[in-house]
Amino acid sequence: MKYSITILILLCCAFIMPAFGQGSLSSITGDETDLYAQTKQVNQFFRRFNNEEDRYGNRYYPGDSLYRDNAFRKVYLEMLFDKESPFIQKSQKEEFINHVADVDNPVFLDFHGDNWFAEVPATFMYYKKKETLLLFLQLEQENLGYKWVITNVYFDKFLKKFNKGDKELVKSKFLHPMSHELDFMNMYKVFQDPTYSEYYASKTFKPDYRTLLFYEVKMGNMEYQNLGPLKFHFFQVDGWYFEVNFFNRPGNNSGWLISKLYKISDKEKEDLIRFYLP
Repeated sequence: MKYSITILILLCCAFIMPAFGQGSLSSITGDETDLYAQTKQVNQFFRRFNNEEDRYGNRYYPGDSLYRDNAFRKVYLEMLFDKESPFIQKSQKEEFINHVADVDNPVFLDFHGDNWFAEVPATFMYYKKKETLLLFLQLEQENLGYKWVITNVYFDKFLKKFNKGDKELVKSKFLHPMSHELDFMNMYKVFQDPTYSEYYASKTFKPDYRTLLFYEVKMGNMEYQNLGPLKFHFFQVDGWYFEVNFFNRPGNNSGWLISKLYKISDKEKEDLIRFYLP
């Protein structure tokens, strides 16, 4: 399960309702319009997930009777799922909703919190050939505000340039511990075959693909073209991962919706988050 979830995710790397009649749940289920029901903005998704906004876009604030009300949340959370997704099991969705809307221990999303990432495919001309890579971004605090920053880059041509996975090669690619006595005359081995140069780095070496991207752009080898469809990855709910995509289609089930949902262990969460960070 662990590897299937990881591979599935790697292959891919606002808010629902205002004043409801007299505050009854039945008043929100029969008259939604496409305009009001669509979660058109990402910050609206956060507010609807937390029940901090009604279907007309009116905000709830701390002290309001419906602010983060868990009974209403269960109705709204159901509306935040892509009903056409083949990746969401009904039983898991119900378990997830009951978990985040638990009366004694509710879970809310934090727009300025950690553990959620944006993913956007970017097209570049790379050595005169059109290529697509994935950019991962996260909000970062700066002074009194926040900004989006690129946390990682996934580009197969960068990955192929760095190996350091063959244990037998690791054994054969090294500088002798007495090399200093020869003034490191054997240093030529490191650069004789650039294919294996990284094997001579420390065990903690990890290539930073952002640096490669910025370097290639600065050198004129990569030229930015455009971006593809945006998606978001969430790890803010303990024990769960979910993906949010935008669906532009008629009907109430449109806008920013949860398109994938998986239960994950702490170890899986740690491994997956490492993919989005340097």
